[in-house]
Amino acid sequence: MKKFFILGVVGLLLASCDTDLETGEFVVGSDYLGVNNKVILVDTLTLEVSTINFDSLVTSSQSRLLVGNYDDPVFGKVKSDTYFELGASDYKLYNNTSDTDLPNYVFDSIALILRYDRYYYGDTTNVQTLSVHRLLNNITPDIDDKNFYNNNSVPYTSESLGTILYKPRPIAQDSINITLNTVFGNELFKKIKNNEFTNYTEFSDYLKGLSLTTDGGNTSNVIGFSTSSVMRLYYSKSQNPDEVSLKKDFSILDLTRQFNNITLDRNGTLIQNLPASNSKLPSSLTNNTAFIQSGTGIACRIDFPYIKKLKNLAGNGVIVDAQLLIRPVRNTYSETYPLKDSLIAYVSDHLNRISGTLNNSAGTPLYAILDKSNDEFNEDTGYNIGIGTFLQKEMMKESAAAASLIFAFPNISKAVDRIVIGDQKNADNKIRLKVYYISY
Repeated sequence: MKKFFILGVVGLLLASCDTDLETGEFVVGSDYLGVNNKVILVDTLTLEVSTINFDSLVTSSQSRLLVGNYDDPVFGKVKSDTYFELGASDYKLYNNTSDTDLPNYVFDSIALILRYDRYYYGDTTNVQTLSVHRLLNNITPDIDDKNFYNNNSVPYTSESLGTILYKPRPIAQDSINITLNTVFGNELFKKIKNNEFTNYTEFSDYLKGLSLTTDGGNTSNVIGFSTSSVMRLYYSKSQNPDEVSLKKDFSILDLTRQFNNITLDRNGTLIQNLPASNSKLPSSLTNNTAFIQSGTGIACRIDFPYIKKLKNLAGNGVIVDAQLLIRPVRNTYSETYPLKDSLIAYVSDHLNRISGTLNNSAGTPLYAILDKSNDEFNEDTGYNIGIGTFLQKEMMKESAAAASLIFAFPNISKAVDRIVIGDQKNADNKIRLKVYYISY
């Protein structure tokens, strides 16, 4: 009789959510110990998958100088420039020596020393071009908002202070050096020698900051450099080549005044018509795929429009578990564009306004974890996450307002990692949801 009841409900659900059902005996949790319950597995509940675009992302105070550009075969042209102010612990040329040495100091050279922080994306076997420019304005936050965003920028001089063509070695090496303009270095040296700066404000009035940019000629990779990078002024006591060189470092003292400008030219791609940040681009309009990219604000939204229909399965019931498998589309990832270890889930409303992360019962954020351990041919690679508690709340809501889940990478503000996801109608890499519903 109970089997007949379940099959009868199938016809009702298929009309609205295209659902297949399996049944089995199941014992769950301390509240159900010793009690046999009928468990129904719903494994094809209709999901609405789409791509959204956040209006902006905070990229200041991220402790990373993100620089480079590359042509992504799926997402378009990716570019990141970085802006920062510099300062020093003091503005004197001599330390632990007598003032009588000061007149004998002479300028040697100046360089920007960029220390790798081991992050990279794209093809690091190709040459990349970096240019250093002097800012025309200070990096000054708004009165009401102290943050800087991925779409912010500061005007800088067209003339470069220094340029380097290099092949990134973010793992094998620890830094690169960009030799800076001698005229600029000698001028700075003389001003310090003449005691023209006594504090950070006076120095930043002279050197408002630097921008590190890439040109459009070489497009191959985006590299992360540490905010411990420095501009180093070399000088000595005489012009004797055997004299030991002294140095003066200028570093990033205020991380709130360092940010990355990250842009994406989507022309000619499936996501070129992404709507405003309060709307979505259905996967049905993008070849049954959805997209995620850090830095540019692209994320994947998943809606569960028929979750309340599960209440029709029995008079009393509860979702005891639900496993969501998010599958990247084959041939869209590689060693050059690798898959990251996890995705983070956010809870949002229909206008993509985020209320917080999806958390477990202890209040800890839940992550979709990449699993490819048993996938020799990349056919079952995917990100798994349990969303049973979330779906139970959605099923029991009395209001019509439904929550969505938005998936992004955890490092959304300081990287350019990306992924292409298949929806339920994707030919090879379908997203899957298994909901375990128990009647009692």
